[in-house]
Amino acid sequence: MLMKLRAVLAALIAIFLSPAFAEDEKPVPATLDEVKEAISTVMEEHKVPAVGIAMVDADGETWVGSLGKANLENDIAADADTMYRVGSTSKMFVALSVLKLVEQGRLSLDDRVADLAPEIEFQNPWEETDPVRVVHLLEHTTGWDDIHLPEYAHNDPTPVTLKEGLDFHPHSRISRWKPGSRMAYCNVGPPVAAYIVQKLTGLDFEDYVQFNFFDPLGMETASYRLNETVRERGATLYSNGKAEDYWHLVMRPSGAINASPRDMAKCARVFLARGKVDDWSLVSDESLRRMERAETTSGAAAGLEVGYGLHNYASSHEHWVYRVHDGGVNGGLTEFAYLPEAGVGHAIMINSGNGSAFREISRLVRAFETKDLAAPPVESEWELTERNHSIAGYYYPVNPRQQVAFFIERVFNVRKLWFEDGKLVERFVLPDEPTRYIPLDDDRYASAKTGKTVLVRAQDPLAGEVVHIGSNVLKPVSGVQVYLQFAVLALWGLFMAGSILFAPVWIVRRLRSKIPPGVAVRVRLWPLLAALSVVVFLGLFMIGMGDPFTRLGAPTFVSVGVMVSTVSFALFSVFGVMCAYWSRNAGINRVVYWHSATASTLNVVVTAYLLAHGVIGLMTWA
Repeated sequence: MLMKLRAVLAALIAIFLSPAFAEDEKPVPATLDEVKEAISTVMEEHKVPAVGIAMVDADGETWVGSLGKANLENDIAADADTMYRVGSTSKMFVALSVLKLVEQGRLSLDDRVADLAPEIEFQNPWEETDPVRVVHLLEHTTGWDDIHLPEYAHNDPTPVTLKEGLDFHPHSRISRWKPGSRMAYCNVGPPVAAYIVQKLTGLDFEDYVQFNFFDPLGMETASYRLNETVRERGATLYSNGKAEDYWHLVMRPSGAINASPRDMAKCARVFLARGKVDDWSLVSDESLRRMERAETTSGAAAGLEVGYGLHNYASSHEHWVYRVHDGGVNGGLTEFAYLPEAGVGHAIMINSGNGSAFREISRLVRAFETKDLAAPPVESEWELTERNHSIAGYYYPVNPRQQVAFFIERVFNVRKLWFEDGKLVERFVLPDEPTRYIPLDDDRYASAKTGKTVLVRAQDPLAGEVVHIGSNVLKPVSGVQVYLQFAVLALWGLFMAGSILFAPVWIVRRLRSKIPPGVAVRVRLWPLLAALSVVVFLGLFMIGMGDPFTRLGAPTFVSVGVMVSTVSFALFSVFGVMCAYWSRNAGINRVVYWHSATASTLNVVVTAYLLAHGVIGLMTWA
């Protein structure tokens, strides 16, 4: 789960860290003891206090336990019963709950949300022709923005009802494109689905999950709330070495579950058993297959084989594609993954927010599980056509998870596609390892490692022809525009730095009366003030990120300062251009004048861009 403001920084990180992240050539553990030793080494290198592991196969549990300390301050060792916060992995139980009702004939994935729960506020400009349906809540195809910061910031230990949580801050629930056309991860969709389950069954959603899933699976300690068991067995979560307080999520179905490795092992086994628990079926194999399949996007209609299903997505490791849902809360990360065709699965939980360590631990576990599997043959006899070659070019994303981060993504998340040795090659415009695809026909391309169709060309109702790469939806863009953006950004940064670095010189000269008062000062001053506004914004934002819930989730000196600094930048930019125009014929040093005029002009260009993307006047608490 990500907050609105974190997206501004996280968007850059997300460019390089997708679910199907690249793998380096690294040693593969040959035995379970080697896995444990390798994980211990990672923990030591990255200062991860504890790792909980549940590894299972068709025969039972391979390894269920923990390494390290559940609590550093009190020197409490972690074990198989230590409870971790599994974050967004919780969403799987929303999908399972809905599918169980579908099996019982009490609900349909195609039911309109407005018919089932008219009391839940949302906006969809296309509701008459393209309504928001239950399936869109589970596949994250509503078009809604991700959950906003005030919803994260709401940390009341007194449990609110699901309806109260949904009523608290409904502003994210506005469809930005036709529901069912594009996927964009959204933490507010699952609670709406959970509310529908609650309304149909007459049970609190948490009780429904307890009676229908936790109890039958034998997940004896799993809980959505901070109860006595969690207080006794819960691992302390750490961010940058600092212990985090327990955070009471207002949208509990999206990420509030506490569970132990022993609990998660039982959960993993039922997925490998295709819904069977002993001699009866918890959910049908058909339901699990639907859970593992994305259907609603234009990419899925065009033949995409990977993507986000019903709270279940595809994640590759070398030649194999796992079914996965990961999760994260402040100070904790989780991965739940299984490989149906190999009959193996696992859950990994750490009480640290260290993503690098977590990814390496995941790699080690996956490498061990797949070490004896034969790589599937990946080949195609398709000969490239003119239609194939037309896909080459530049693309930018049009399905941002959080709209506030779109101004970053459309610059830094640009991809380039081209052909090389008969394969389609993709990489980010910024330095990045390329990914290669094998053409299957005019519009479908398979991973060169897994053979799964992971890239397709499709028709989007609003954007026209687009390319889907997994869950990413990309629109063609001119290469001239791409590099012009980078050029403007580079020039802007250069002139911003020049305005700041040159300021001490002209200030001293002014104090010595070397620069006359009036226009000669003003033409220098406005670009400097604009540059300082950016510095203040970045400084306040970084301060806010140290404790975003309290500093940015409410009107505080930091959050109000962030808003004021963006408005100040815009005003100083406009004043700078006006001053440069009025003083164009004044007797000012031409180098100084043109530096200031160019800096102010670039500032106005950036202001217009930020204004169009809602960054000017950003109220993080709204």
